[in-house]
Amino acid sequence: MHVDHIGLSVGDLDAQRDWYQRAFGFDTARPFEIAPVGLRGVFLLGPDDLALELLERQGSQAVNRPATTPPDALLSRGWAHVCLRVDDVDAVFTRLIDAGAGTLSAPGDSPEPGVRFAFVTDPEGNLIELLDRSGPVTA
Repeated sequence: MHVDHIGLSVGDLDAQRDWYQRAFGFDTARPFEIAPVGLRGVFLLGPDDLALELLERQGSQAVNRPATTPPDALLSRGWAHVCLRVDDVDAVFTRLIDAGAGTLSAPGDSPEPGVRFAFVTDPEGNLIELLDRSGPVTA
């Protein structure tokens, strides 16, 4: 089994697409529209087969208030965050902040020994964790 893509409902497709491209260097692939339901979307492609699908539906509403800390995000049920494994948490954190990301948790030691992490938000308040673990989660 392999995760194919991550879907994110957004309020402003064009602004979010532009931000993710600027912040992460993602390429755009397959924009689409389903006019009968007022839906527009686009896939953004990153390294290691990462695909992020941004979806904008007319009339959508933010259901969760933006979290001020990563634990606060867990007071609302549903997907809490997306985590991106990066080589240099500090450098990527700085690049994202420079691109307009919000800071939730500056780079620091993770509860997992020998791992650093940080949390930022995209312009609509969605949580993004950065982590420098050397490989995938193991048992």
